[in-house]
Amino acid sequence: MTVYMLCLVLFSIGLYCVLRKRNIIKIIIGICIMGYAVNLFFILIGYVKDGRSPIYAHDQAITKMVDPLPQVVVLTVIVLGLSITLLLISIAIRLYEKYGTFDITRINKLKG
Repeated sequence: MTVYMLCLVLFSIGLYCVLRKRNIIKIIIGICIMGYAVNLFFILIGYVKDGRSPIYAHDQAITKMVDPLPQVVVLTVIVLGLSITLLLISIAIRLYEKYGTFDITRINKLKG
């Protein structure tokens, strides 16, 4: 149960970064932290203590098996998260080229 609470704390740190920080780069880092917290939560859901991987073998009987679905979902989310992060960074670079700052409050004041 403690590990799930640590996932919640990690997600809260990322949410704090997204909601309270004014720098675009820090907001992107907060989004990444939230993504890592969700990935960790999915891995913890599929974890079975002393479990084995679900690989079939004729001579072995598998009694406790780790659920492979969360691992597949996390791998997919990692790939999608990387592409989303790259998109966000490219948008941040374009905003910096146009306005000369990463501060979102100053970008809001600059029109044009």
